[in-house]
Amino acid sequence: MHCCITELRNKDVINKNSGCRLGNVIDCQVDTCTGTVVALVVCGRFKGFGLFSRDELFVRWEDIEVIGDDIILVNCAHAPPGPPPPPRKRGMEGLFR
Repeated sequence: MHCCITELRNKDVINKNSGCRLGNVIDCQVDTCTGTVVALVVCGRFKGFGLFSRDELFVRWEDIEVIGDDIILVNCAHAPPGPPPPPRKRGMEGLFR
């Protein structure tokens, strides 16, 4: 199976151990010497009561169990505890109430 990096963006990342949603993929780290993906950068919880920015969580490529159509299951023992971040609105959802 082949997958483009652009297809990984905005997929939900779920910790298989706890069932918690860690966030959405926003970027990848690539080793430029070997040309391999080292980690996925996940946009997690808000910092400072949501006024500033979000935490970034780096998920090692070795910790990825399954890449599905909508989610990525990871085996992350080092994932931060706590409630999952709120679901991210896609497209024009939430503009009109």
